[in-house]
Amino acid sequence: MPDIHGNTEGVRKSMLAEMKEMFDFPVAADQFMPQELLSRICGYSAFLNREVAVYLTRYGEVVDVIIGKADSVNLPDLRLRRSERRLSMVRCIHTHPGGSGTLSDVDVSAVLSMRFDAMCAVGVDDGGKSTDAECAFLDPDHPGEVARLRAPNANRLPDEQWMARIADIDQHFVAEEPKAAGTAEKAILVGIESEDSLSELAQLARTAGAQCVATVLQKRSKPDSATCIGMGKAEELSLKAQAMQADLVIFDEELTGVMQKNLEEILRVKVLDRTALILDIFAARANTREGKLQVEMAQLKYRSQHLLGQGLVLSRLAGGIGTRGPGESKLEVSRRRIRERLNDLEQQLLSVEKQRALRRQDREKRQTPVVALVGYTNAGKSTLFNHMTGAGVYVKDELFATLDSVSRPITLPHGGEVLLVDTVGFIRKLPHELVKAFRATLEEAALANVVVIVSDGASPDMHKQHATVLEVLESLGATDAPRIDALNKSDRFAEQPDTLPGALRISALTGEGVTALLHAVETALNEGVKTWRLLIPYASYGLLDKLHRAGGIHGQEHREDGVLLTIRADERFVKSACKEGATLMGDENS
Repeated sequence: MPDIHGNTEGVRKSMLAEMKEMFDFPVAADQFMPQELLSRICGYSAFLNREVAVYLTRYGEVVDVIIGKADSVNLPDLRLRRSERRLSMVRCIHTHPGGSGTLSDVDVSAVLSMRFDAMCAVGVDDGGKSTDAECAFLDPDHPGEVARLRAPNANRLPDEQWMARIADIDQHFVAEEPKAAGTAEKAILVGIESEDSLSELAQLARTAGAQCVATVLQKRSKPDSATCIGMGKAEELSLKAQAMQADLVIFDEELTGVMQKNLEEILRVKVLDRTALILDIFAARANTREGKLQVEMAQLKYRSQHLLGQGLVLSRLAGGIGTRGPGESKLEVSRRRIRERLNDLEQQLLSVEKQRALRRQDREKRQTPVVALVGYTNAGKSTLFNHMTGAGVYVKDELFATLDSVSRPITLPHGGEVLLVDTVGFIRKLPHELVKAFRATLEEAALANVVVIVSDGASPDMHKQHATVLEVLESLGATDAPRIDALNKSDRFAEQPDTLPGALRISALTGEGVTALLHAVETALNEGVKTWRLLIPYASYGLLDKLHRAGGIHGQEHREDGVLLTIRADERFVKSACKEGATLMGDENS
């Protein structure tokens, strides 16, 4: 538990221990200052005849308690935001014993210099009761000035109005921030594996908006349990970060909470690992409700395992790399609160997944085949998807340009209709939290009738990337559907003797080979279609109507025990019909 700071001389240990309990005091998001907490600091202030100050974060945490002199209190500069133009995300509420709650000149200057969310002074009478209060806020319309608001009765602070004012002021500075900042965070990249892996980490960092100023490769057979790279290398890295004025250090390995804590204490800058970086990119790209829920779940699961590494990383509560997304307001909450939020997210995702399952069942009943485009990130899946469907989904030469799965119907060369699905790209060391959170989205690949693996034929790492895709598909259980390999970007590479066996050369940009790919999809789908005989009991006559609407029926015979259908369909469709009451009487080979 944190210590009580300031002028603690002469204060009994029992009282200091009692005051420490305030660090665990619950503060609602819409509360400026809980009345019970205010009463406690007023009581301590009157008893000690000293000013008492508490720092509250915008996320409902008491992060500091300070005892001052009778007429002043030393306020340390505690900031949780990265940008110098943003508010500090901390408000200070302090007492004035034996006097009024009028702010002093020092109080006002502290608002300007430390950019507090708010600075509030509360008057305290000799009996420890609060009198009046005055609060100062930065005035965004008049730089260098503050707006002062009074509350005649400190027992009735206008919580809602004052918290709303903080939010409005912060939004003003957020809107101005890009013009004021204009520069990316400087990042040093650190790995223990290979230069190739660091090169990919650099792509990830640039995608997240960081400027890579240096790379450090420390070859090790396994990470050091304390600092990942060893104490000596960590101290050397600290000097490098200082010399290059780096804002953060990004590790290519997944760090434990202990590693992160130790590294931040040594480096004195923000430390991220590969997993946190990928989560940050996903958070920036999530657009749909399902995508945002999935990202927040992955973020919370990851951070619940890294609560120990929370030193300088408190700065993540504000803007910058590793801070974005719908999960950012939960980064510093307790494990108990994280579990509660995770339970809530799981329930919401279950609801979304049920809707997805219903749509999938509808496709199966209508015998609409699904063709999934899968592949390494930035292999050109979305460009190919746009060429085949004309959908116009977001395309950019960067990692994870596509996050939310998109599906569109397309017509095959001989007239059949299929549903083409563009999926999220895979990558080496894909975080387990993401695989788990995105299981419903990734099921589109696992349950597809045909899987088209799109590879970047121009990449020197094409074979390694293809192997990674196969590993992910294996982990998803996507092993039954026919696979077609498509070497994309043929306009950028010549014939290669070591290309994937049987792979089709295509260019999603120029359209070369796309027609041949569609023919290959059609052939693969037809290979899985057979003629079946299904008996539909009269008790399940509604199923007969559904099968007729789905098409593919070549004949029917009315019998005493039901209607015998001859139908052309794939095995998955037949299994679905059997679950609804049909009986399989044989196929074309029986």
